[in-house]
Amino acid sequence: MTKVTKITAAEFLGQSNKHIHYITEHIGINKNMINAYSALVTGAQKDGIDIKIASGFRSFERQLLIWNNKFSGKVPIKDIKNNELYGKSLSEFSRVHAILLFSALPGASRHHWGCDIDIYASNLLPKGHKLKLEPWEYDKGGPFEGLSNWLADNAHHFGFYLPYKHYNGGIAAEPWHLSYAPLALKYQDTFESELLFNCFNSRCYKHKILGKKIILEHLDDIIERYINNVNQIPESCYNPL
Repeated sequence: MTKVTKITAAEFLGQSNKHIHYITEHIGINKNMINAYSALVTGAQKDGIDIKIASGFRSFERQLLIWNNKFSGKVPIKDIKNNELYGKSLSEFSRVHAILLFSALPGASRHHWGCDIDIYASNLLPKGHKLKLEPWEYDKGGPFEGLSNWLADNAHHFGFYLPYKHYNGGIAAEPWHLSYAPLALKYQDTFESELLFNCFNSRCYKHKILGKKIILEHLDDIIERYINNVNQIPESCYNPL
């Protein structure tokens, strides 16, 4: 892995893409993860699984759009059982927590870092099936069961793990969300609550995030429950192949 330079606030918050290498026009990953990701893909291909990225680097602006669309009711909010909720019928407090179950707060998404990716197996995607990135697709009997099994046995060999493998009262289980541990640890160590607070409360902040008052009032709880609350990194990830 290439030596990582100091992580800036803009990089952490998704307000810069200088750390990103674009695989395609719209999909990018951290420059320091290129070799590890290539090795992961090659390893999976040897076992008949073609790993593809559904979502890689996500900018602050993109995450803000996702957040505001859900908060305003333009996009449905789903509960942990995948049932749609009518967002506007919820209090702002309940709406914030309902969104956080599946969508990170702008500035706090691990996708800003470029070392976290949502993946699927293109050769296991049934003809005519539109990828939904829903747990049933990766569970037993789902089209990506083989991918899930392969990741459980092999991902750690390449330094990758599932930060949301199990639901721990914060983010819902996301069997498609893969994180490159050596880099993710560096970003996690960079985080300070002031980063987010200053981001939303700064005079030069030009973006309007819906629910800002509630978010700032409960920011410490949000950080503890939805940002720091991730699954433990397997020891084998610390010494990838």
